[in-house]
Parts: sequence; C-alpha cells; structure tokens
Amino acid sequence: MSWRASVLTLFPDIFPGPLGQSLAGRALDDGIWSLDVTDIRDFGTGKHRKVDDTPFGGGAGMVMRPDVVDAAVGPVADGRPVIYLTPRGRRFTQADAVRFASGDGLILVCGRYEGVDQRVIEARAMEEFSVGDYVLSGGELAALVLLDSVVRLLPGVMGAAESALDESFSGGLLEYPHYTRPAEWAGRTVPDVLRSGNHAAVAAWRQAESEQITMRRRPDLWAARPNHS
Repeated sequence: MSWRASVLTLFPDIFPGPLGQSLAGRALDDGIWSLDVTDIRDFGTGKHRKVDDTPFGGGAGMVMRPDVVDAAVGPVADGRPVIYLTPRGRRFTQADAVRFASGDGLILVCGRYEGVDQRVIEARAMEEFSVGDYVLSGGELAALVLLDSVVRLLPGVMGAAESALDESFSGGLLEYPHYTRPAEWAGRTVPDVLRSGNHAAVAAWRQAESEQITMRRRPDLWAARPNHS
C-alpha cells in the first residue's frame, strides 16, 4: 500500500503543483505515494457554501467554521496524523519529516483567513506546524513544502538512499560545500583535499566544514548538539 497524502483546501487547483514534478512527481506516477485533494467548500453551509464566519470577541478577518472543517476531514480520517498548517504551529523539522515518512501518510488541513476554529483543531487532535517564522496567505504553500520534504524520504524515491544521510539537519549540522568540474573556474579552485583520493581526509574535511558553517549560520542548532564545543 502506498504512502497516502490527503489535502484539504479551498484552492484544490494548487495541487499537485511542484509535487507533480521531479522526484516527487516520478514517485507519484510510480505509485510510491498517492495524493487526493478535497475542496473544503464542497462542505460549506447554505446556498453559497459558506466556509467562514466572523470571530467571537470581535477583531479583523474571518474564521473557518468548525462544522465545515470537521465535515471535510471526516471522509478521509483513517488514523493518519491530521496536520494543520499555521504560523503559530511548532516549526517543522527534518526529524518530523523522517517520522512522517515512516508512517502510512498524512492528512493536511490548509487554513485561510484568520485560521481555523480552535474547537475542531482539538476535536480532531490536529498537530499544528509552521514552515518558518513568517506569514503566508494560506496553508497551501506550507503543505507543498512539508509534503516534498517527506515524500523524498520514502523508500525508492531518491536514487541513492545514502543521499539523505549527509544532508543539512541530518545529525544536527548544516551540509558541507559541494564542488564539481571544472577543477578551476573563474580563478577559484576546488580544495585540494577533495581531489586527493584520501577518503578519510575528505570525510574529516566535510565534517569540519559542516561544523564551521553550522556554528556561523545556525548557532541555535550548534548549541542544541550534545557535547558541542
């Protein structure tokens, strides 16, 4: 049985978008994973399929109704984690991608307006995730990002399984620099160690570069590493 993603959105035409291309697209065609998209507006109330209403307590904007969102989740709810993409969510990490890739799939709720009524978030035990410290117009782009990061980790998607082992955030470090031909370009040369054929020296150089880059660019990651120095 393939890994299954179910996306709930007010803009179903956004999907599969970039997920239909490259690694994710080929894996989708090969049946390694599947994608079904639900238009939340199909579950809207009244003649105009209303999906939102004014917030209790006042304030700007509209809030997506709990009864509408719950009705949309119901037909696809099957025990898979239900993810709500929101700026207030916990920041999505590579560790989360690995965890989700080991499961059967995900249900992703893409919010719009001011967000989704808290009651349905709690009733459906949604996990709230953010893809960064910024605000998007809706959860769709965040859902694409999250799905791409998970799908590429599914068995058979990447050509070389070891590719994921050296990537940024694997082992708590950012990735080391990469070089390819030509050996000299625009007056810049490839580090000698990478052309030495000494695999141990190459590994040591890459480890040192990863550590230095992480310390400079992401001191938060560096500080979180056990026994960091």
